[in-house]
Amino acid sequence: MVINVHTKDREYPVYVERGVLKRAKELIGREGHVFIVSDDGVPAVWLDCLKEQYPEAPVHIFENGEGSKNLHVWNEILEDMLEHNVSRNDTVIALGGGVVGDMAGFAAASYMRGIHYINIPTTTLSQIDSSIGGKTAVDLKGRKNCVGAFWQPDMVLVDPDTLSTLTPRHFRNGLAEAVKEGLIKDAELFELFESDEWKEHLDEIIGRSLIIKRDVVEKDERESGERKLLNFGHTFGHAYETYYGLNGYYHGECVAMGMMTVLENEEIRTRLKAVLEKLDLPFENDADPEETARLVRNDKKADHDKITIVQVQKIGQGILEEWTMADVERKLGL
Repeated sequence: MVINVHTKDREYPVYVERGVLKRAKELIGREGHVFIVSDDGVPAVWLDCLKEQYPEAPVHIFENGEGSKNLHVWNEILEDMLEHNVSRNDTVIALGGGVVGDMAGFAAASYMRGIHYINIPTTTLSQIDSSIGGKTAVDLKGRKNCVGAFWQPDMVLVDPDTLSTLTPRHFRNGLAEAVKEGLIKDAELFELFESDEWKEHLDEIIGRSLIIKRDVVEKDERESGERKLLNFGHTFGHAYETYYGLNGYYHGECVAMGMMTVLENEEIRTRLKAVLEKLDLPFENDADPEETARLVRNDKKADHDKITIVQVQKIGQGILEEWTMADVERKLGL
């Protein structure tokens, strides 16, 4: 499957194909040098596959995890690029999960005011959600994605075979974003998860999720309107992510809890809870309500006393609502 993304400044293909990593150089097919960015959580089998195609390419590897998504690590990548004489005609290739994509993409957006960038996501979360759309960012003082840039890749290579080396928890973590996509835009996608055979439809789940993301991004690249729908579950989810810290819940797990928190339609809540239980994803938590409300207030999407919340009253049709912080507090039982 090839999904073409059309944005204001760039058009690029997203290849969704088993074994496509082995054809990376063939598909990229560009002159100039390559600089590879990855982390120490990416299995050697995938990094070696890429290095075999680019034996002369420098490789910058940083420590796996959200804790590396900061300005210090970003600066180290830039300095390494400079030391290897990366030029404006060269290409940064990200190989890894969402953090790698964020770091490599932000470095590519910043270096010499922007150079070529290819994303090769290797986790469920990054393949389903963060690999397209152009959002690149780092965290700052506990605030997620507070500093960054919109920088679209030149190409995305999604190889579902790379998911075979994930731990079960990491595999499930990313599926929360696909559940989210179904709830806001695609009732049939959500219903796939209600089936006992959902694993047999994994490639379809990835493809449908990316098409939803593509369609939304094309209409609203800079998140001024419809793209905000993709934040369903993220307002409370980001608060939970910060509350529990780096050793608590993963991003997708927090989004799962965030969706359950914000949902007001009881029938949909019941169906969502059943899906989350099937996927072994959390649906409730013991986070302090007052601290959660404070963290929501600090969310980058908040505008002083107001924040845009995504709600679902009918599966497949997400809507935007403006909430005050008093509404947030009431939702948390304060």
